[in-house]
Amino acid sequence: MQGEVRHERWKLAQPFVIAHETYLNADVVVATLRQGNRVGRGECTPTEFYGETIESTLAAARDLVARWAAGEAWECIHDDTPAGAARNAVDCAVWDLRAKRAGKRAWELAGIPAPRAVRTATTISVGDAQHQAAQAQAMAIEAHGTPLIKLKLDAEDVATRVAAVRAAAPGATLIVDANASWDAALLAALMPALRAANVAMIEQPLPAGADAALAAIERLVPVCADESAHVGADLDALRGRYDLINVKLDKTGGLTEALRMAVRARELGFDLMVGCMEGTSLAMAPAMLIAGFARFVDLDGPLLIGRDREHGLSYERGIVAPPSVALWG
Repeated sequence: MQGEVRHERWKLAQPFVIAHETYLNADVVVATLRQGNRVGRGECTPTEFYGETIESTLAAARDLVARWAAGEAWECIHDDTPAGAARNAVDCAVWDLRAKRAGKRAWELAGIPAPRAVRTATTISVGDAQHQAAQAQAMAIEAHGTPLIKLKLDAEDVATRVAAVRAAAPGATLIVDANASWDAALLAALMPALRAANVAMIEQPLPAGADAALAAIERLVPVCADESAHVGADLDALRGRYDLINVKLDKTGGLTEALRMAVRARELGFDLMVGCMEGTSLAMAPAMLIAGFARFVDLDGPLLIGRDREHGLSYERGIVAPPSVALWG
């Protein structure tokens, strides 16, 4: 058994702006595992907001791969390792390798239904109302009038920008993502306007740790936890505060915990969203196994990149198809 871990940089088609950061590249870490003539791969995106760097993620993932190559059972390694990007890359590589060794697809090994083509959100980064509306109009034309749009926002001119996007794409399903940049007073004040604009969901409006205030706010629009929900153990404390949970494999530390988290979320009555960081189709492919359980799918990372890797996922008019064997799983 052998393995390697490497850093790859993929230039974004254009700068991607969220409330607290601007991205020019997708810096990803890829784990590759080999056993005989079988190869498994997994990809993650380290996130500075969570205290991760390329260097720390490479070091952590290499340690995990070394333990696996030395013969330690992955189940023991996984449960002994904190969630996060490094574990995600290796966990997804293990799933890919096991599927190839078994001659089965990863969802068969997981005992879940085969993924199907689903509509994914297309993201509009933070900008002024005119710029965001123009992007929304282009997305509406591409998707024949019915796109799923994810609108990134900070705390400035929120109602104006939402109204402009809604006017530009009247048939779109619209979700907004504040990336924890609002406070409770702003959220409460915005709720009527967001409902009037037929916003389908608000993602992580308040900072993680400040979301107790959500229990006292009338949620006229459903609210989804992102930064506040990394693994299944986080969910019990979020009841009465959130309506949905965003499952991202870079937060859960891989497909193994993502599947567990999805089950726990549904047990507690939460709807699901499956999301992503910036990355190639190799990172999106395992998340497609969660998409079948999700109310909202946001796996547009490859669309933000000027080019995708070989055998990438197929995206057409906002619809993303399941991965081929050549890509993953």
